[in-house]
Amino acid sequence: MASYSTAHYFLEALVDLGVDYIFANLGTDHVSLIEEIARWDSEGRRHPEVVLCPHEVVAVHMAAGYAMATGRGQAVFVHVDAGTANACIAIQNLFRYRLPVMLFAGRAPFTLHGELAGSRDTYVHFIQDSFDPASIVRPYVKWEYTLPSGVVVKEALARAAAFMHSDPPGPVYMMLPRETLAETWDEQAMPAYPPARYGSVKSGGIEPARAEAVADALMAADDPIALTAYLGRNAEAVAVFERLALVCGIRVVEFNPVTMNICHDSPCFAGSDPAALVTNADLGLLVDTDVPFVPQALKAAEALRWIQIDIDPLKADIPMWGFATDLRIQGDSAVILRQVLEIVLARADESHWTKVRDRVASWQPARAAAQARRTSAAARKGEPGAINPAFLFARLQALLSEDDIVLNEAVRNAPVLQQQLRRTKPLTYVGLAGGGLGFSGGMALGLRLANPSRRVVQIVGDGAFHFAAPDSVYAASQQYQLPIFTIVLDNGGWQAVKASVQRVYPDGTAQRTDSFLSRLRTGREGEQRRFADVARAFGAHGERVSDPDELDAAIARCLVALDDGRAAVLHVDITPL
Repeated sequence: MASYSTAHYFLEALVDLGVDYIFANLGTDHVSLIEEIARWDSEGRRHPEVVLCPHEVVAVHMAAGYAMATGRGQAVFVHVDAGTANACIAIQNLFRYRLPVMLFAGRAPFTLHGELAGSRDTYVHFIQDSFDPASIVRPYVKWEYTLPSGVVVKEALARAAAFMHSDPPGPVYMMLPRETLAETWDEQAMPAYPPARYGSVKSGGIEPARAEAVADALMAADDPIALTAYLGRNAEAVAVFERLALVCGIRVVEFNPVTMNICHDSPCFAGSDPAALVTNADLGLLVDTDVPFVPQALKAAEALRWIQIDIDPLKADIPMWGFATDLRIQGDSAVILRQVLEIVLARADESHWTKVRDRVASWQPARAAAQARRTSAAARKGEPGAINPAFLFARLQALLSEDDIVLNEAVRNAPVLQQQLRRTKPLTYVGLAGGGLGFSGGMALGLRLANPSRRVVQIVGDGAFHFAAPDSVYAASQQYQLPIFTIVLDNGGWQAVKASVQRVYPDGTAQRTDSFLSRLRTGREGEQRRFADVARAFGAHGERVSDPDELDAAIARCLVALDDGRAAVLHVDITPL
């Protein structure tokens, strides 16, 4: 009878679950897993491909990008409490994105004197033994567990996968003591847990009465609007939503969008500012959005009737949420909106179609005015050393294809990007959902891994670029042949910090003295900021552009490098703080 280590059965469980990749930052706790992977390789046995990441924030965000593209959670290995701490902000981001991932951290050995295989054998095993390492990520995971014995490893992983993929999906966390991974078990003693019998729970539609109530409200409304942010994670939902908007004459706003939720060429797309629509609306839909607007800045929203359709309507993991809704519906927005659409189509008569056609036609002057404002903003190039971000984004709009995937971590310039860089296809835009900057580098790699024939473009502020562990990003990019195009918007610091002070203290001392503690450069002679050099150190193409008249040529060179299989970084000097 054959016996194998717990690590062997752990790998078998990952294969059973259909895991494609292990994004890993390894340590002394992973010795049994490393040994088993080597043995499997020597036997020609298939296992999830290991992608080594020099920093944990990149590993977790790579898993996020892959999950964003495929809907399937992957495994991430980190090193005990230290790796868990490094991974924490990325796990918080995945929690807010509602993206599945299994985060596995080793646990410092619990035996000190060689009693068991894997017992403590080095200094670090003592100082990495903490009381509650899971507390580091506990607020941001759906489930957490410490593996007590190898005999339950397959059951534990099946349960972890069920939690991470159940709606709303999200991260799970498991700690793996070194001795537990080194245990040996007879094959016959290891029970099977087929994923088909221990699977996830998916949301669906709603009962006919509530679907009819939504349809009734939409058909009766004279000026319905919809606010959304992450509906577009499901490409089917985008098609249904856009069709319903056209059939019912609904203007759609993407406020702080996480995805592209409606084609930006649709006559129903009304930009990113809900304030422009709320005042005259008589019905509002909140569809898959965490923050539809800022309440103190949009008091008129309090008087509007709201219907909420969301995979997570209560926002149970946000202690205070505070958006009133008159009808709150939990479920799969694609399914629910299709139910509503079918009811509307069955009921609509010629008077309905005439009303909707006239309403949609009446929006044309506003759409033309918005286009004129975009064109006017983009026409101002800026000057050498201070390129206008609107001009930059408009040039990207002209030079990128509609199939390219754009990640927007432009922070304070994110709304400008949304106005100028318009997307027309689902899953071609990723915005910020979580509370931690530095997501876009790792996510860009994960998206490229899942879409090897697509160009992936990361647009990131200089402050956020620091948070992304960029050396790790380009090291992994080179090692695994995952070229991405990064545009660093260098305004010299943290515009978001400055703007937040100005909102609260518009006439304060910081404003009068221009003292916002937000500049990341001093202007001293000899001071240097060469972001592209970080990427060049790992074989990427890198350059800097300060003159707006040289921008197109610089972008073109970067795209050539990208299409030739090299990562590219374009450091752009934009209007400074």
